[in-house]
Amino acid sequence: MKSAKPTQASVAPATDLLTVLQQRFEKFASRHPKLDWAKVRARLEAAPAKLRTLEQMEATGGEPDVIGQDKKSGEILFADCSPQSPAGRTSLCYDGAALAARKEHKPKNSAQDLAASMGVELLTEEQYRELQQLGEFDTKSSSWLATPAEIRQLGGAIFGDRRFGRVFVYHNGADSYYSGRGFRALLRV
Repeated sequence: MKSAKPTQASVAPATDLLTVLQQRFEKFASRHPKLDWAKVRARLEAAPAKLRTLEQMEATGGEPDVIGQDKKSGEILFADCSPQSPAGRTSLCYDGAALAARKEHKPKNSAQDLAASMGVELLTEEQYRELQQLGEFDTKSSSWLATPAEIRQLGGAIFGDRRFGRVFVYHNGADSYYSGRGFRALLRV
C-alpha cells in the first residue's frame, strides 16, 4: 500500500515554523554556540510530534529556541525564550490538585496540566537559572517552576523572576494565580 503524500496544507505550517525557528536560532547563536542548525533541523524533521509541540509553544507566545544539548542523551533542548512569561500561558495555578482545591475564582487551568497536554516539562530551578545566563527573562513577569515534592506536599510551589539584575526564586501557595505569572517549557528533541 502506498503511503499518502503530505498535502501542502499539512506541510506549510511545519515549514513556516522551521523557518521561524531557524531565524531565531541564527539570531541568538550565543544560546547554543556548539550546535549546527542542519543537525537540529534533521532531528525536528524526524520527530513530527515534537514539531507540533513547538508549534504550541510558539502559538502561546513562548518563542522557543535551542538552549543546549543534553550531555548524556544527546537530545537537543528547546526552552521558551520570550522576554516575559509566555502570554498564552498565564493566570494558571500550579497543578491539578491546586486547581481542584480552589472553591471560588478558579483559573482556567494549571501550569502542570497544560504543560502535560502540550508534551513539555516545566523548567526546574536549576534550568531556570541556566536560562537566565542566556538572557534577561521575566523582568516584568514570573514563571512557575517544577516544584520539589517536599514543598508541594506542604501546599506550596515555586516560581522565578528577574528583578534588580538578579534572579530570584520564591514560593507561593500552589493554588494562587496571577495574570503576570505563567510557565516556561522545556522540550527534549
